[in-house]
Amino acid sequence: MAQRTPLHGRHVALGARMVEFGGWDMPLQYTNIRDEHTAVRTRAGLFDVSHMGRLSVGGAAAEPWLQRLMTNNVARLAPLQSLYTVMCRDDGGIIDDLIVNAGSAAGEYMVVVNASTTAKDVAWMLAHLDPAVDFTDISAATSLIALQGPRAASILQPLSSADLSSLKPFHLAVHEIAGVSARTSLVSRTGYTGEDGFELIIDAAQAGALWDLLLQAGAPEGLRPCGLGARDTLRLEAGLRLYGQDMDESVDPLSAGLGWTVKLDKGDFIGADALRRIKEQGVPRRFVGLRMEGRAIARHGMPVLRAGERVGEITSGTFSFTLGCGIATAYVTPAVAASGEPLQVDIRGTVTRADRAPLPFYKRSA
Repeated sequence: MAQRTPLHGRHVALGARMVEFGGWDMPLQYTNIRDEHTAVRTRAGLFDVSHMGRLSVGGAAAEPWLQRLMTNNVARLAPLQSLYTVMCRDDGGIIDDLIVNAGSAAGEYMVVVNASTTAKDVAWMLAHLDPAVDFTDISAATSLIALQGPRAASILQPLSSADLSSLKPFHLAVHEIAGVSARTSLVSRTGYTGEDGFELIIDAAQAGALWDLLLQAGAPEGLRPCGLGARDTLRLEAGLRLYGQDMDESVDPLSAGLGWTVKLDKGDFIGADALRRIKEQGVPRRFVGLRMEGRAIARHGMPVLRAGERVGEITSGTFSFTLGCGIATAYVTPAVAASGEPLQVDIRGTVTRADRAPLPFYKRSA
């Protein structure tokens, strides 16, 4: 039986269409994906992302331990700052992509991992655990709610004790939420939509009260509850990767276009030797964006062609409500990636033109 977040009953009461995702019973949509997508791009949307894992890391050895596990430079984190990184196997394959949040005190961290990989990530981290590190899975004790969109700050600010105007992207604040029993929670200026927004971590027992309060406060601003369907179309427009589709343990971060998260000069870490070899020898494939002809939609696993020859495979695809056409990402051979020439996608026997497009497909104006 799929797990349920503390907000499950509220999703059902709002008429959400529920689906199984990553072992969780989650809302796919409340009304329709287009309306929810548009709400986030133009106003604001509210997402329950409590299915994602939250891991508490502390102790004197916390920083060097995380440095060994992660490809990015955890040591550069100031208090209340966030870092996007990947965690690799010895051969450079991606175990997961995740966020490391530094707490307000030295040696305190919260790591947010993907829902479908939480058990695998925890097992990997425990297998490499330093005895001087305090490691606790706090996923069940907490909830994660994402408020995303251009009006997110104006909705949240009247409820928050923190000055959100001074909170930069990938920074955090400890704040009290008015109306939720004066509970203190953590707010980060992060998201998975390509829009401005916040992710709020709060005690699981208070999640329902916070969800209700945000929906009420956001109603005059056009806030909508949003499901996984809109989250996926939004993240793909923003060029953000989805673990399990765009990358997995068979893919290295250099091939996935995430080389900027790999700091080979920071010192030794798991996978560093393999990633150095890949960088020296050249990646076996490259991650590219494609803009489909007309309203054609490419899906995961469909062949990418050049002059009838298979040269790659689609990782993610959807119809972009913002751009009005089909968009997709794919892995192709390095030579094809370098050429930039038009390609084709075999969509269930119909060969459809696909033009190269830079990532992200959509970038919000400042």
